[in-house]
Parts: sequence; structure tokens; C-alpha cells
Amino acid sequence: TVDRESGLLDYEEIRRLAKEIKPLILLAGYSAYPRLINFKKMKEIATEVGAVFMVDMAHFAGLVAGKVMSGDYDPVLHADVVTTTTHKTLRGPRGGMVLCTSEFADSVDKGCPLVIGGPLPHVIAAKAVAFTEALDESFPSYAQKIVDNARALAAYCQELGITVATGGTDNHLMLLDVRSFGINGRQGESALRECGITLNRNALPFDENGPWYTSGLRVGTPAVTTLGMGKEEMKEIASIIYLVLSHTKPAIITKGAKEGEESKARYVTDKSVQEEAKKRVQTLLDAYLLYPELDQSLLLKYVQ
Repeated sequence: TVDRESGLLDYEEIRRLAKEIKPLILLAGYSAYPRLINFKKMKEIATEVGAVFMVDMAHFAGLVAGKVMSGDYDPVLHADVVTTTTHKTLRGPRGGMVLCTSEFADSVDKGCPLVIGGPLPHVIAAKAVAFTEALDESFPSYAQKIVDNARALAAYCQELGITVATGGTDNHLMLLDVRSFGINGRQGESALRECGITLNRNALPFDENGPWYTSGLRVGTPAVTTLGMGKEEMKEIASIIYLVLSHTKPAIITKGAKEGEESKARYVTDKSVQEEAKKRVQTLLDAYLLYPELDQSLLLKYVQ
């Protein structure tokens, strides 16, 4: 349901498929789509085919709470049922919520007690803190900065020659195509994590490498935004990503039936580049401490 050339959602194709399949539920949401969904259009399609319109906004709930996604792009205004986690962009503890219109309230109330475990007071308290923060007048600014940083990071990556799926982003994440570096997503993910950059491999639309090896990397900006980083830091992060990817190559298989071929799992990164990348990552983290009131050197003793 995305256009092969642009990578964007094809609403007319979604409408055609919905009319053909006639689903009971039309479900919208994403974990790796870097653009906005027009939930008003999706609701119209659901109404046309007599389907319940459900949205999973787990990944972008913080952007909804922060009013970055509004109007046609606000799922709460248009969906019959909305599910979400309380962590990710909402910055709370792990948990979930189901929101719905009054028409479905009885069904949700009957169904949820059957799958919910015992209450944990400390987690409930943490959710209360997260929701209070989300109601604060500063939260929309935080949500907008997430998007601003994501757009800046995507633009800097493109300037360095990294292909960004759909040509950019309108939310908190982006997909980087690593095929031009001669590696796959699994190798790129591991190489960057070894240098201190946490992200994950992710399939691109119509990805020939499949969901295990992939051709893409999913990168998000909520965590670095919470630390206080801005556009200049996004430029540095893009530079480190490019440095590592451009000095990583597949390892050569040394034995077995595929001896001499390139490995799809193992990789080799230039050691001097690894050291440089680690130092640059550490410099960023030293400037933006997660818990500045804690003794960082003491914490390191427990994680090393």
C-alpha cells in the first residue's frame, strides 16, 4: 500500500483493497513510516466499506499529545479505537492504553480485564508522572523539537550521500538505505552499536534482503532530544554514522561451502575509525548527561 517509487502511502490503492477485501477492521499505524498518515482519509475509507477504524499510535503517541499531529493527522479525532503504549515518545514506563468512542466502550471494558495482570503501584505512579509531563505547557515544544531534529538529521545524512527513504521525514524517525555502502542493515546496525550508536536494522519497502538482514536502518530522535541535543548535534551524529558505515564492509567467509564469499552477518570495521567514532559519541554524551546529578564514573563501574 505504499508507492514503489516514492515510498509514500497510496490512499487510492488502500481504498481499492478495502473495497475488494471488505475488512471488519481497518487498522492504521506504523513502526517505521517516516511520514504522517492522513487519518481523516483512512476513516473515510473505513466508513465506505463498513469497517471499524482502529489506530495503533504506540510509536508516535507523544507527537499526538504534543499537538505535532493535529487535524487530519490526529488519530484520536478520527479513529473508533486507538491503542498505544505509555513508553516510547510519551516517555513513561512500559504499559498500554486503549481509547475508544462510547460505541465500543462496553466491549473494551469487557475484554481488557481478561488480558491484564496485577497492578504495580510504582508503575502506575510513573505513568502519572509521564502524563503530567505530557500535559505541561513545555511538552508541545519537546514534541516539535523531536521532529525538527529528525528532519535535520535526515537532511545532514542526505548531504553526506546517505539515501533516506521517502526523501526525508515528518515525524520522529527515518529509514537510511545502506546498500550504497556495500553492506546490509544487520551489518550496519552491529557496526554502529559497537561504536555507541543505538538503532536497529529495518526492512525498506519491497526490500530484497528481507526482514532479517534488511537494507535499511531505523533511526529516531526522541532520546537525544530529551537529552537536550539540537541541530548541531544532529550534524555530528550524521557525520559519525557516515564515518562508520563508509568504513565497514562484509567479512569474507573463510571455511565451508561458501568459503571466499561475503558474509551477510559478519562485518569488519576499520579499528581506527571505531576508536574515533567512540570518542566522538562519548564527547556528545559528556556534554548531555542523562542524570547529571549522579556520579557517572560510579555508574560506569557497574556496566563495564
